[in-house]
Amino acid sequence: MRLYSWNVNGWRAALRHGLRDWVATTPMDVLCVQETKVQAQQLDADEGRLPGFESLWAEAQRPGYSGVATFFRAPCKALRSGIGRADFDAEGRVVVTDCGDFDLYNVYFPNGKKDAQRLAFKLEFYAFFLEQVLAVVRRGRPVIFCGDVNTAHTPQDLARPEANRKVSGFLPEERAWLDRWQDAGFVDSFRHLHPEARTYSWWSLRSGARERDVGWRLDYFWVHESLLGRLKGAGIATEVRGADHCPVWLDLD
Repeated sequence: MRLYSWNVNGWRAALRHGLRDWVATTPMDVLCVQETKVQAQQLDADEGRLPGFESLWAEAQRPGYSGVATFFRAPCKALRSGIGRADFDAEGRVVVTDCGDFDLYNVYFPNGKKDAQRLAFKLEFYAFFLEQVLAVVRRGRPVIFCGDVNTAHTPQDLARPEANRKVSGFLPEERAWLDRWQDAGFVDSFRHLHPEARTYSWWSLRSGARERDVGWRLDYFWVHESLLGRLKGAGIATEVRGADHCPVWLDLD
């Protein structure tokens, strides 16, 4: 099973930039997209579809903001949209699919750069999210979660760590939550398989950052340790264009 995750920075923009052609020529069983920036009533009949896939969407109440969607084939099936807290679910940040013997969470984690209030919101989201997925795991159900985490975990995960130590996305209090995920039994699949790699998944649209590879690794697949024996591959599709992020992928037996 191959799973992809991609912050597309606008679903309609991604369609214009060839997302359907990429999906048609790229083997995959699941595609999780974040930052769709669209509501269902804004889409024409075919705009929200990918041939051969079913889908489940979560949309923000605010037009043109946030939103996630998961496109999937069997054995995956729709489970639910949302995470169970009204202020988080109003921003359309979580979709959950049942993929046979594990639950897959497609998540667009908040960005904390705007101000202190949004940073606090982001950290609250991290805490609530961990509580929710751990409750699922304790019931005997393994979890994989993916998406734009909006934090680079270690200095290895961004090109200029020293220059960004006081910038949201690399603050100690943000990075500490990723440590807590690890302590709770979740494994960063890419770093697990590529411990020395300096590969990024997001680049600013300014100053030719992508061409100079001045980037951040903000997009992840976190796999519960009980599934590690099935982990066969993980990577970052840096060759795929069309947004400021590129897709990341996971292979499971």
